[in-house]
Amino acid sequence: VVSATTRSEQCPPIFLLTASPSARVWPFEIAQPLYVGARAIGMGNAFTAMADDAAAGFWNPAGLIQWQGVKVFGMNKISDRSEYGFDPKGIAYTYRETAFFWGNKIALGVPTRDPDYTYYALARQIGSYLAIGGSLKFQRRHPSDHYQVFGYNPAYDLALLTKPKPALKIGLLLQNDQIDLSFERVTLGLAYRIQRQRLRLTFSLDLGFSRRSINGKRILTPSLGVELPVNELLQLRMGNSSGDWTVGAGLSYPFQFTTVRLDYAWINDTLQRSNFISAEITF
Repeated sequence: VVSATTRSEQCPPIFLLTASPSARVWPFEIAQPLYVGARAIGMGNAFTAMADDAAAGFWNPAGLIQWQGVKVFGMNKISDRSEYGFDPKGIAYTYRETAFFWGNKIALGVPTRDPDYTYYALARQIGSYLAIGGSLKFQRRHPSDHYQVFGYNPAYDLALLTKPKPALKIGLLLQNDQIDLSFERVTLGLAYRIQRQRLRLTFSLDLGFSRRSINGKRILTPSLGVELPVNELLQLRMGNSSGDWTVGAGLSYPFQFTTVRLDYAWINDTLQRSNFISAEITF
């Protein structure tokens, strides 16, 4: 296995193939939304068509119009941070048919140089069944002795979300890694809700098409997820993220002026596995 310093000097991280789990190149080391939000991880990273919480600014900015008001979220890897750490956060504001978002994702202990990114997103509802959105992404130097409003290596995402039927949502995310007209990754997402009396199930599917590969994974990467609300407070989740099994749970509680939701996720992505917890506050 090539050392981390040598690898970052020799070639872009997206092409690197490694044999050791601790030396692998993680999907979140580049400007894509994988692993952002414990709820999304618990659903197998199949969140492009869901995108109905504050993490939508990463997953599908068009989804930001699915609520009104302010949402703030943050996530933390809570186990074996000596292997790697990943701590994204963000804030979203929606007023009528327009939404705004700021967020960043910070990776620690990974081989890639400067694996941190800042996102600025905007979304707009077009009619009753369609929303469009986009985000600007900036790579952040790490470490840095000052706050980086923008950073360097700008890129962008374009997204849409449509709801042709009450139980069906379709999302599309076009991901660019540099300012040009090409897209390195395209993700198509489907989310379908089944409701039978007291039973409510939401199934989600993401199909990611990439021009390149990471760690020898297939260029076509499917992700599957399911969410089961047990009651008004508790949700259970399960999924498969390109071959890695995931499970998760969420607990939400409405207060007088706000709602707080805590999410937990486990993903079978390393020999030690990884555990995440995230929190979201809605005003």
